[in-house]
Amino acid sequence: MELRQLQYFLKVAQKEHVTRAAEELHVAQSAVSRQIHQLEQELGVDLFMQKGRNLQLTPVGQLFCKKVESILKELEHSVNEVHEFLDPERGEIRIGFPHSLGTHLIPTIVADFRKYYPHVKFRFKQGSYPSLIKDVLSGEVDLTFISPFPENDEHVSGDIVMTEELFAILPQNHRLAGESEIRLEQLQKEKFVLFSQGYSLRPIVWQACLQAGFQPQIAFEGGETDTIRGLVAAGMGVSLLPEMAFYQTNPLQPAQVKVVEPAVTRTVGLIYRTDSKLPLVARSFRTFLISYFKARQNNTPVGS
Repeated sequence: MELRQLQYFLKVAQKEHVTRAAEELHVAQSAVSRQIHQLEQELGVDLFMQKGRNLQLTPVGQLFCKKVESILKELEHSVNEVHEFLDPERGEIRIGFPHSLGTHLIPTIVADFRKYYPHVKFRFKQGSYPSLIKDVLSGEVDLTFISPFPENDEHVSGDIVMTEELFAILPQNHRLAGESEIRLEQLQKEKFVLFSQGYSLRPIVWQACLQAGFQPQIAFEGGETDTIRGLVAAGMGVSLLPEMAFYQTNPLQPAQVKVVEPAVTRTVGLIYRTDSKLPLVARSFRTFLISYFKARQNNTPVGS
């Protein structure tokens, strides 16, 4: 069975006529008829039956047509992927990231990157720490931002791109809301609004509270940065969030206070599967990101 036979078969099925199919394929009518005949002989079934001046798919022909459509679409997609893989200025970058980076950082980075590579497409996937690791290992994404950086995972490789400070967030009318800095132990009697199990910020906040000498009392749990921030602003408790989480336009805002004892930080890494070869466009994006965050640390423009 040849690819040409499948292409000719599908065109005849679409046009319901050999002559019209041949005209679109820019080949002789006899060539199309011959390929269809050879295909039917190989399969041992009739794929078409005559209906007036047109051809109509037989029941088995209809079944075969659906399979052929799927095969040819997948083949076309695979060919396009190969071309895009080899082109660093086009193609699609599949990238994952935690929710806390989605409000400001990801849109800013993508906008800056597309100034240099305007034809590149992006496919985004948000998730928790376990799901982001899973997406990298399964090949669902090429690269993913992740926090904390997985230091000893032999299945992924990557770089720490930044270390980010976490701030206490409090209702605006909280007794400590006007302070420039606080010790975490000052919140030990408060109710906390935390991320749900599986989100990387939860164990960071939990461990910081234990280090400060107490176990946090949980009032509410959520999976979105906006939810955590909104609940705190509404007076439902207190929490800790990275500075990156404060970029938004909702008028209901919690107070943001620096925590000095203990200092609470998180690492943010960019990882990819160790045993995979990144598409050229994804490699270009990774190189851009490393430069982007180095320039950010040094307060210099990207590309300078």
